[in-house]
Amino acid sequence: MDWPQIKSIMAEGLSKVVTSGQRILLIVPDMTRTAPVSDLVRLALPILRDLGVQVDIMVALGTHPPLPQETLRHHVGLGDEPWRTSFNDVKLMNHAWDDPSQLQEVATLPDDRIRELSNGLMSENVVITLNKTALKYDQLLILGPVFPHEIAGFSGGSKYLFPGISGPEIIDFFHWLGAVITNLKLIGIIDNPVRRVLDEAAAQVPIPTSAISFVVHDGEVVHMTIGPLQESWRSAAKHSLQCHVVYKPRKYQRVLACAPAMYEDLWTGGKCMYKAEPVIEDNGELIIYAPHIFSPSLVHESVLRRIGYHVRDYYLKRLELFADIPRAVMAVSTYIKGTGTYIDGIEKPRIQVSVASQIPRELIETLGLGYIDPDTINVEDWRNREEEGLLLIERAGETLYLPAQSDTPA
Repeated sequence: MDWPQIKSIMAEGLSKVVTSGQRILLIVPDMTRTAPVSDLVRLALPILRDLGVQVDIMVALGTHPPLPQETLRHHVGLGDEPWRTSFNDVKLMNHAWDDPSQLQEVATLPDDRIRELSNGLMSENVVITLNKTALKYDQLLILGPVFPHEIAGFSGGSKYLFPGISGPEIIDFFHWLGAVITNLKLIGIIDNPVRRVLDEAAAQVPIPTSAISFVVHDGEVVHMTIGPLQESWRSAAKHSLQCHVVYKPRKYQRVLACAPAMYEDLWTGGKCMYKAEPVIEDNGELIIYAPHIFSPSLVHESVLRRIGYHVRDYYLKRLELFADIPRAVMAVSTYIKGTGTYIDGIEKPRIQVSVASQIPRELIETLGLGYIDPDTINVEDWRNREEEGLLLIERAGETLYLPAQSDTPA
């Protein structure tokens, strides 16, 4: 779509979801998503102003690090003139998931409902907290891209509330539910237990929530739907399914997944693993090539240093030993390690995951991953070698790779 067409879709769609005099909180992604956030915000703000609404902006950080104010200003397109002056009344905010003073409880999902939504996998009361500032607005308006996602099937929609602007209880719960199910059984699946939990939680939010859900492919916005949260997201997810899933004729013994610069740590760079895991042969190897990454996690490194990376059953078979560990961190530990078994104290992952980054060898190996010196990798050596069982993914993390014989995600 060209920009005049996008502007027209946005003007028509927003006129149907907002009312003059409202105070709107526009919720946007951080910088770990490929999306023309600044351009889209610059289209939306004048339209919303003409519709007579007041707008502030909050970044749906989840558990990611906050953006400095000037970085945030540029991220949403308000860092230069005349935008800085024209919209200086727009308040820019980061969400803080771990600051109780910023959170407000809105509901509890009861254990019997959780048991139903999770197909019996889990049964507990889940407290729902949200950023309390967000709850002071008349309406929430989510602006976000939709891609295949390792936990919720596809990103976007209710994920901009949970974990986007929520507290730790539901973040820990649904990440661990996703880990129990595993990436291989969730990614690229529109309807799944995790998404049902997120949508159920979104239904408890006491103010209206709409969305501008869009799909980016080859650097361009190719789809946009504006409307009620679930309706908008589902339309975008169906479109993402058509352009963000690549079917390969075989599985591969070794895959080199190159992490883009927007992933600043292995916590986010792990997406390179999740999107490629389905096309790796048993006992094969996935290499996350990220020579710009220096840390396992900019937020959670201390916890990861305690527990390392392990397959799901390593935790499931002795959960009592990890009672004080945030389940979201345990979950990411399993996503990056991949599927496998833990029998009689012996852990056997299905594949080897190696990391070629600036994280020291000693640390990577202590955490349970393979180490490769990034200086020894020449990306060109991997090109056009698929018949040999080698696959190069030059920009990994957002496109899902599946073997052709797989059932089509739906």
